[in-house]
Amino acid sequence: MDFLFNFNILFFLLAYLAGSIPFGLLLAKIFANVNIKEQGSKSIGATNVLRVVKQTNPKLAKKLSIATVVLDALKGTIVLLIAIALGASQSTLWGIGVLAVLGHCYSIFLSLEGGKGVATGLGIFLVLIPIPTIIGAIVWVVCGKVLKISSLSSLLGLTAVIISALFINNGLGVNSNAPMYIIAFIVYYKHLPNIIRLIKGEEKRVI
Repeated sequence: MDFLFNFNILFFLLAYLAGSIPFGLLLAKIFANVNIKEQGSKSIGATNVLRVVKQTNPKLAKKLSIATVVLDALKGTIVLLIAIALGASQSTLWGIGVLAVLGHCYSIFLSLEGGKGVATGLGIFLVLIPIPTIIGAIVWVVCGKVLKISSLSSLLGLTAVIISALFINNGLGVNSNAPMYIIAFIVYYKHLPNIIRLIKGEEKRVI
């Protein structure tokens, strides 16, 4: 049982459990009395919170959507900052990042279902590769305003982070880009249904 008290193992477990907290689902239930797992796209992310709650309370929908993005981003960020304060290695930090995103996308509290990892990944990247993430966030916001398609804007923003990191960062502090690619792969994979709808021209706009 000693492994349970290992520094890295404890933080990896904490990252996964924190990532698993379905803030979008909780906020919509508590403040709007709706179950977003049963409506809209059935995702627990901010876009579905906005889409579902907007049907009955547009003003509340925007507030809950913003709160969902912020809280989902903080899930990984807070664990990372604690680990940094305690002197965790860069490889441990990236492990925390990967597990936080996995927790969000495959939540232990939702029978291994979950969201698509964009906000949680953004929070992780903001701590570990801040400049590329700021570039990606700008692309995300601009594309969101222009295209009005949440999934496409998110994927373009993520792609901008990856490309920027390849030019700005060298090895992410662990002599490998693998952790960044793993997080990106999880997010891309969770967006496969959206990508298929985009190809077919069936993806809904956020109005």
